[in-house]
Amino acid sequence: MHPDTLADREEFLTAGLVPVACRSCATTVLVKKNSPEHTSIQWTTDASRSCPVFAEKVAQGVHPALLDTCDRLRESIAEAAREGVFAHE
Repeated sequence: MHPDTLADREEFLTAGLVPVACRSCATTVLVKKNSPEHTSIQWTTDASRSCPVFAEKVAQGVHPALLDTCDRLRESIAEAAREGVFAHE
């Protein structure tokens, strides 16, 4: 891949990502607010091991790929947005 293409791809995938820790369990994810309605979340750990809510659901037999974001994490991200952590919101 051409170096400019690699740089563009890296910029697209990582620009604006901000680490946010869940205020309940301290699991940290990378978050980008593209708009007030659109949030991109990148887990940096195995969610089924680092998030107790995900771990409980997986233990109940739910496949992790079928899980939406943890409500506790969602609230932590919303609080970070209210605090002005995201530059483009």
